[in-house]
Amino acid sequence: MMKIAVVTDSTAYLTPEEAAANNIHVVPIPVTLDGQTYREGVDISTSEFYDKMAKSGSFPTTAQTPIGQLMELYQGLADDGYDAVISIHLTKAISGYLNTIEQLSIQMKDVIKIIPFDSHLTVKMMGYLALEAAHLANNGDNLDDILKKLTEYRDTFNNVFVVDDLQNLVRGGRLSNAAAFVGSILKIKPLLTMNTPTHAIEAFEKVRSMKKAKLRCEQIFDQDIAKLNYPVRAMVIHADVPEAGQKWMDKLQADHPNIRFELSYFGPVIGTHLGKGALALAWMQDTEKKPLA
Repeated sequence: MMKIAVVTDSTAYLTPEEAAANNIHVVPIPVTLDGQTYREGVDISTSEFYDKMAKSGSFPTTAQTPIGQLMELYQGLADDGYDAVISIHLTKAISGYLNTIEQLSIQMKDVIKIIPFDSHLTVKMMGYLALEAAHLANNGDNLDDILKKLTEYRDTFNNVFVVDDLQNLVRGGRLSNAAAFVGSILKIKPLLTMNTPTHAIEAFEKVRSMKKAKLRCEQIFDQDIAKLNYPVRAMVIHADVPEAGQKWMDKLQADHPNIRFELSYFGPVIGTHLGKGALALAWMQDTEKKPLA
């Protein structure tokens, strides 16, 4: 039987316990602020990062994990007897990370089989792809089946989010249709999604206040889940505003007692682009209630 490893990057925002319990290898992504580089999830906590970003004179930048570090990880997995690695990373639409993994998969093909898998998104939603991949690999599913199921699972993911301020997205060049929204940045709370044909972050609607934005997110969520033929699990994701995130999640949970909700967060790498105060609502098939066929 093929021995399959699962690798993801730190923007999956898995807890160390989740990663360890499922034998998922997490590669930290570096973020630089005021000339100092930190490895996400290793050298700096999320709240420390937002505090520093608020006081900083410069805009934070993100980079890719050094290629040598990735090669070392894959080589180590080969040495541990793994035949293949499913490497799940943030969407190509916002990062060149997957291109690097694709090059490495060719370069290291005689060492270990590396399968780059585009999550089409990032954050804890991507974490669930890694958890599912690990679960399927531990169950003894073969590589083709795992990739087929992961692709089907990925197709059930949906998300809508609102930023407190568009500036970080515009400055970081991560908003694909920024021009249409820039003129009225100060007066609006744009609704954004990565559930787009290219998986880039796109603003699709202008709302006047955070309160209205959250209501509109709820409406979109309700309309979408009404059409689905599978149970969903959902999450509220916040950028260093845990109280606001918890409050919104409590409301959603009260409105949907049969859906499992959890609170997650935008860490430094994604927070760089969204800025403090962003909130997201994400949902996907609940594979514990209905496993992937």
